[in-house]
Amino acid sequence: MAFAGINYLAVFLAAVASFVFGAIWYMALSRQWQKAAGLEGRLPGKKGLAAALPFIISFIGELVMAHVLAGAVGHLSTGVTLTNALISALILWAGFIATTTTIAHRYQMAPWSLTFIDAGHWLGVMLVQGLVIGLFGV
Repeated sequence: MAFAGINYLAVFLAAVASFVFGAIWYMALSRQWQKAAGLEGRLPGKKGLAAALPFIISFIGELVMAHVLAGAVGHLSTGVTLTNALISALILWAGFIATTTTIAHRYQMAPWSLTFIDAGHWLGVMLVQGLVIGLFGV
């Protein structure tokens, strides 16, 4: 199930696995995240599509991220391996995600705890995606 060097089943499963990771991450750190984000006691009680929309957008974003990661790993001359996928995930996280999260949070004057929680989440997302893509290969 590959097209142009990308295994779409691996991309989809990587997105699902990283979405599940995110749910576990933020459930475990929900109180700390709410405090750091300034949302303690004021999370909206939205219903229907309004409540589901952030989750839908998150999954679509993680699907795009998994596709880009698979493409980046697929372009390595040594091919798609578990090691290549994990190293690529770490490099992409450090070079793009950790930096943009940190910069955005500094302009927003957010506490460092929020930066560590959010950047840690994205590190986990990237590593989970790298793991799945690396195991499935092309």
